[in-house]
Amino acid sequence: METKKYSSYEQIELELKILKLKKELSYQKVVWNAQKINEGFTAKKIINEGIGYYKSIFFNSSGMILNIAIPLIINWLKKKRGN
Repeated sequence: METKKYSSYEQIELELKILKLKKELSYQKVVWNAQKINEGFTAKKIINEGIGYYKSIFFNSSGMILNIAIPLIINWLKKKRGN
């Protein structure tokens, strides 16, 4: 990094103001990103995405296999418990 040379205190003051504004802008970007991440992890959104995922599994061709297999597995487990 090259050392800057200033010819007046006004230039130094201006540079400090610019750096302070850049720092504040970076901080605000971090806060904004954190808020967006928190919005993405709300319980309602997670549940809706989970339901959508399982809905897609059950309503496509592999879902048909699961719809047949799950009751068979449940009946098998019930018979196992009965014995």
